[in-house]
Amino acid sequence: MAAALSAAERFARLRLARSENIGPVTFRDLLDHFGNAVAALDALPDLAARGGAKRAVRVAREGEAEAEIARTEKLGGHLLVLGDEAFPARLAALDPPPPVISLKGNLVLAAQKSIAIVGSRNASAAGRRIAGDMAEAFAHEGFIVVSGLARGIDTAAHRASLAGGTIAVLAGGLDIVYPEENRELQAEIAARGALVTEMPPGTSPQARHFPRRNRLISGLSLGVVVVEAALRSGSLITARFALEQGRDVFAVPGSPLDPRAQGSNKLIKDGAPLVENASDVIAALAEPLGHLFREPEPPSFAPRSGNAPDTDMDTRKRVLAALGPTPTPMDEIIRQSGAPVPQVRAVVLELELAGRIHRDPGDRVSLLPA
Repeated sequence: MAAALSAAERFARLRLARSENIGPVTFRDLLDHFGNAVAALDALPDLAARGGAKRAVRVAREGEAEAEIARTEKLGGHLLVLGDEAFPARLAALDPPPPVISLKGNLVLAAQKSIAIVGSRNASAAGRRIAGDMAEAFAHEGFIVVSGLARGIDTAAHRASLAGGTIAVLAGGLDIVYPEENRELQAEIAARGALVTEMPPGTSPQARHFPRRNRLISGLSLGVVVVEAALRSGSLITARFALEQGRDVFAVPGSPLDPRAQGSNKLIKDGAPLVENASDVIAALAEPLGHLFREPEPPSFAPRSGNAPDTDMDTRKRVLAALGPTPTPMDEIIRQSGAPVPQVRAVVLELELAGRIHRDPGDRVSLLPA
């Protein structure tokens, strides 16, 4: 069991997560190298300068972190950093884990067995009924229902599972209602279930926030059920994250004439189990739940050195030569550069802190325009 975080380390992890150009991958890499956020914070300016930053990287100030903690508590929420005892174990085991989450409501729900239900915002009446029936049945069987509080399928799933406990993952801060039509539902979930988000209070949902929300939806769950999803939809993004995380993905079939079912039907073509009701899903999960599934251990971080990662100009040149505007897998960058893995990852870390690259899904990296 990992040692409890000190107050100084908890505070430093929050500041590190809120500093410029720090995403989940960079946060994980920094802790993996330095072993603690206090040392990583001190190293940020030097790392960014080595990556070619044109100005000083913005490190979150102590006052900003204190204000976020106070505002979260005033809203009745709990701010959890990676390493906290109450941090949901399934989220801590993600690769990479979210550095910080805020949770309002019942903390215990995030540790219980749960199933996600996602689908179309522009759902049909039949789709909403199926989602509601499944959610109610899951709740009756002791599963927490997780979804994204969007209109349509998400709303139907949350409403039907309120009595048994439901988790809504938000794309904005705990104090932001989206969509506005779900204001009352969001308040009910906060009182009877739980709201979860990676975003600090006051953050309005933006397009780039929704994939992060979708990753938490699947990460909190043992499996994801897709009810009505178009070919290009957030629900399919959630399904992709679920598969990457080792979760089961299930799909409810729909009419081939309905564009809202094309994505879920494609999942079935690609191998996702076809399900018609909650019993189908529970039966498919029964063996893993009974015999194979174990709550993952949270990650631990041990310092490899007290200094910034070792890099040199030649390695930087070779890594930059392997990068381009098209997202490139890290394995390919390592192969093309011919440099040792730790040095390549160190250069990529410096470049990201300098704001010169973008992390893409699937451990891929792309070079940003100069």
